[in-house]
Amino acid sequence: MSVENHHLHNEFPEYHDQIHNLKMNDRHFSKLFDEYHTVDRSVRRIEDSAEVSSDEHLESLKIRRLHLKDELFTMLKKVQLA
Repeated sequence: MSVENHHLHNEFPEYHDQIHNLKMNDRHFSKLFDEYHTVDRSVRRIEDSAEVSSDEHLESLKIRRLHLKDELFTMLKKVQLA
């Protein structure tokens, strides 16, 4: 099964520079960025069958990833408008 890559740079390629800048200069963004990628790695490991999980746990991870992505995107848009 091919697992989709949800790396933040793939999700928002047009924000590549802003992502890098915020990672280096905004501790909150950096913390959320790291959490997003930790959750994404867990989802991909489960989807690749490298890790066993219940459907409920996988769904909760996907929801958490989506919430983090939304929060990160909001931060990226604010920087772009500034």
